[in-house]
Amino acid sequence: MKYILLIIQVGILYLFYFVGNLVQELLTIPIPGSIIGMLLLFLLLSTGLMKEKWLASGSQFLITYLSLLFVPATVGLIDYLPIFKGKGIITVVITLVSTYLVMFVSGIIGQVIAKGKEHKQQKGFEGGFGA
Repeated sequence: MKYILLIIQVGILYLFYFVGNLVQELLTIPIPGSIIGMLLLFLLLSTGLMKEKWLASGSQFLITYLSLLFVPATVGLIDYLPIFKGKGIITVVITLVSTYLVMFVSGIIGQVIAKGKEHKQQKGFEGGFGA
């Protein structure tokens, strides 16, 4: 029974992917169908029309094996090695710089959000005592 539930949940997630692709093709939107499907899923989860527990084990299964899903894309890059030939060092530099930039900006945003929450809690704490 556990495996049937898992297959159904992964099937529902695939259905969102399929619907996203269908919407993208019908409306000729320049956004990938997979992103549209994710946005539809997010919308349904946010509104409460779909419960997280309905997809929990299926999504956890996919996350567990996520690294295996990248293998075909990585192997596919071998076909395009001539494009990267002679540009290896610049590709590494760009990758490192962009990675550190994302980490830096994410850290700043996290600190701003944490300070905002801390500030709200302090105001609520002081306001509770009539200060």
